[in-house]
Amino acid sequence: MDDAKEKIDRLRKLLNEHNYNYYVLNAPVISDREFDEMMRELQELEEKYPEYTDPDSPTQRVGNDINRAFTQVEHRYPMLSLSNTYSMDEVEAFYERADSGLMGEPFDMVGELKYDGTSISLTYENGRLVRAVTRGDGVKGDDVTENIRTIKSIPLQLRGNDYPQNFEIRGEILMPWTVFEALNEERERQEEPLFANPRNAAAGTLKSQNSAVVASRSLDAYFYYLLGENLPCDDHYENLQRAKSWGFKISDAMRKLKSIQEVEEFIGYWDKNRKNLPVATDGIVFKVSSLRQQRNLGYTAKSPRWAIAYKFQAEQAVTRLNFVSYQVGRTGTVTPVANLDPVQLSGTVVKRASLHNDDIIQSLDLHIGDMVYVEKGGEIIPKITGVDMAARESNILLGEKVKFIKNCPECGTLLCRLEGEAAWFCPNERGCPPQIKGRIEHYISRRAMNIDGLGPETINLFYSLGLVRDVSDLYTLKMDQISSLERLGDKSAQNIITAIERSRDVPFERFLFALGIRYVGETVAKKLALAFHSLEALMNASLEELVQVDEIGERIGRSIISYFSDTENRALVERLKAFGVQTSVSEERLSGRSDKLSGKIIVISGTFSHHSRDEYKALIEQNGGKNSGSISGKTTYVLAGENMGPAKLEKARKLGIEILSEDDFLKMIGKY
Repeated sequence: MDDAKEKIDRLRKLLNEHNYNYYVLNAPVISDREFDEMMRELQELEEKYPEYTDPDSPTQRVGNDINRAFTQVEHRYPMLSLSNTYSMDEVEAFYERADSGLMGEPFDMVGELKYDGTSISLTYENGRLVRAVTRGDGVKGDDVTENIRTIKSIPLQLRGNDYPQNFEIRGEILMPWTVFEALNEERERQEEPLFANPRNAAAGTLKSQNSAVVASRSLDAYFYYLLGENLPCDDHYENLQRAKSWGFKISDAMRKLKSIQEVEEFIGYWDKNRKNLPVATDGIVFKVSSLRQQRNLGYTAKSPRWAIAYKFQAEQAVTRLNFVSYQVGRTGTVTPVANLDPVQLSGTVVKRASLHNDDIIQSLDLHIGDMVYVEKGGEIIPKITGVDMAARESNILLGEKVKFIKNCPECGTLLCRLEGEAAWFCPNERGCPPQIKGRIEHYISRRAMNIDGLGPETINLFYSLGLVRDVSDLYTLKMDQISSLERLGDKSAQNIITAIERSRDVPFERFLFALGIRYVGETVAKKLALAFHSLEALMNASLEELVQVDEIGERIGRSIISYFSDTENRALVERLKAFGVQTSVSEERLSGRSDKLSGKIIVISGTFSHHSRDEYKALIEQNGGKNSGSISGKTTYVLAGENMGPAKLEKARKLGIEILSEDDFLKMIGKY
């Protein structure tokens, strides 16, 4: 048994070291395969000897799929915002104010890149991570410790032994450009709304109540400030260098600056070179380095007098428009894409930019060969903001004016445009290959039927070989058909067949979402399933019956009727039903339904002990009530747990809204 403990400790130490080399130093010394083999060995040992379980083990960084509501925690030291400036003159004015406030005493400035992510404060005790809290309102934030533990560049146990017993360190949680691009490409394939920029994606990921999702997103972190009673030095720069030796990722761009001239040179250098960085930046932060001098300069009501943020202008470049191509999505929407001479922006080489729709093209008055202004401004989806008209006048290669195509680029069908909508779409939904393959990809996606092991490449292969022409064909696939294909084998084939079999048990509302009916997203599918209970009832519902369902308007209702009035759609549904997919709400779920909260609008706030927030939302819906995210005059009750926001509490009392405790609510619905 002692030998097992020794081996587990040795593997943990080795894996932590390799994690540090890879994620912090960016200098791996072993291959991914060697790392995976060691990780697998450690996982097997931990399963065999559960008495040696340790939450700080490298195996625990994968997160789990348990939903957790976040607890609000008060910051020991308030997280203030910085004053922003956009010109060198304003930076000079800040420098002069610091000089005046220190009464001519010499001081060093520190220049740091201002990473464009989401702020975090970590607390360590005796070298171990004990708490991670978001900025929140600066006074209180959300405890996201479980999610932070999945980020591999954040140390769970510090290196060395010269760190303070207790301290806080603050930084930015970031999503690297490469991860962000891949995430948005996947969302685009699923025709889901794209994240505007890595900051939004990182913030949304960090607030996920599923830490396994956080782990899958490969977030990163850079740290920029140390707080505590017994810090190593009275100098900000030196403290961060010490923090680097403890395992924290501290930017190599940080510099001590001894004059306003060096400050100006620092700005000039990074204004040009930030485009080569792997993560998003939107400026530079300048701080007085001495902690004693920081205390002497003090704070205004909102920000420190010893620091300021210089914001970069949105990054822009000029490049040539070579041609416009067109992409067809799952629902037939046709998106124009500008194809450009390659140009570097914000860390990536940009060759394409979305033109969104015909209206955008017309407003820009684009011509093939135009020199166009391309901008990111922190956004990964580049946009064309204008045309260099001066260059157009002397452009002998200028081509014809860009006009939106009339026919589908994939199948040649005449495009349609619905009244009141900006997008053109291809109506040939059964003969247009991207639409057919897109519907299959949507059907197998994680939040729909969750058929793991299949992806766009495999679906394309199945389609090209004639094995799958609609989603019902998935249920006719055989092991030998799959295993004989290129890049697939017996194991992959078995995994795919098993996942297809499991999809027969996916709940009705997810099957309804998987059908890909226009305007029927996850939330709408759930409401329809709970309102009509079965596919048969939904297929026969009138428009009047449909619009009586909460949040179902005429547009959605007409789309549902249109879908089920199509004989081929009805035949597809019948085939799927014959293959055993769930086309009704289970008796177990229906047996618990009631009208006890019919007509009631309920706002949930705080954290709970008996059930999670998601479970309470489900109970409200199950008993005929409606969930709302904000308090208004229409709110019937507020279901209040621990740490309810004071602003919500005050507003509820002012409006005379009844506040229910967890026990009160459960008694009301007969569950207590």
